[in-house]
Amino acid sequence: MAKLHDPPSNAVPQNYEGIVNLITREYPELSPGYQQIARFFTQNPNVIALESINAIASKCEVHPSSLVRFAQNIGYSGFKQLQGVFQTRLATAAPGFRERISALESELSRNVSHGNKGFLKDLVVRDIAALQGLLETVSEDSLAGAAKLLTAAQTIYIAGQLRSEPLAALLRYLLTMLHRKVILLDPAGGLAQEMAQTMGEKDVLVSIAFRHYAKEVVSITEHARDNHTPVIAITDSQLSPLAKDARVLFTVPEDEYTFSRSLAAPMCLVQCLATATAGLLQPNREAAPRIPSVTEIARDQKARLPRPSRPMKRKPVEQ
Repeated sequence: MAKLHDPPSNAVPQNYEGIVNLITREYPELSPGYQQIARFFTQNPNVIALESINAIASKCEVHPSSLVRFAQNIGYSGFKQLQGVFQTRLATAAPGFRERISALESELSRNVSHGNKGFLKDLVVRDIAALQGLLETVSEDSLAGAAKLLTAAQTIYIAGQLRSEPLAALLRYLLTMLHRKVILLDPAGGLAQEMAQTMGEKDVLVSIAFRHYAKEVVSITEHARDNHTPVIAITDSQLSPLAKDARVLFTVPEDEYTFSRSLAAPMCLVQCLATATAGLLQPNREAAPRIPSVTEIARDQKARLPRPSRPMKRKPVEQ
């Protein structure tokens, strides 16, 4: 496959952010095989920096020569030059997902390591690592921008299907408790895309999808772009089909689990978005913003209802 570009070697990005931007820009024109490599590179930068070309190729499920050609395709002299940029990143980067797992497993191994409790330990360790990573990848500006959109929107549309459906359902619940007008674009009845036709410039779409991206969610997100509806995207990578249309983008990288990928980190992000929105809707609260539950609302409404007056007891009439 011919190179998309043929710049001099000193013209290619020499930092990780530049590489990610370059890959994101070229991604739509890459072959399916190169797109697979690109996704792995952007989601596993520490693996690229620390492991051998053979080990990386095995994890990418490609031949090592494919990594060499991929690097040359985006303008580098070879894999080594591209890997060198990832290695430079480690000088200032925080520990990666796998490094956190190793440290946490070492700390917890004295407590449990076998049987069903061993499965639980593995899940807990991975979720802790993912949550720590969330603190480093999500910015204050992104949270504030998303909260502003959710506060100002006339109607909030939420699209999340397959494994992302629990995230969409939780966000709808939390924002509804904040008395926001919310429409969940679920697949029930096959009307999600028709319901999305009512989105406008004064609304906002929260679009949630991870590999392998639900086609209907991707289509709804593209419609929002065409209709000038702001999009808040929660996905796994800048290379996600949701990313290019997002006004605010949250990327939560995923690691392979034995049976499924965890929702712990994106669930936490969804809760934070609702809390940030509550903060804008409750500017006069001295304490931290809070989201009432259905039972609390029902209890407060009952407390505010006027008590019915008791009928006066009549004295018995003497015969």
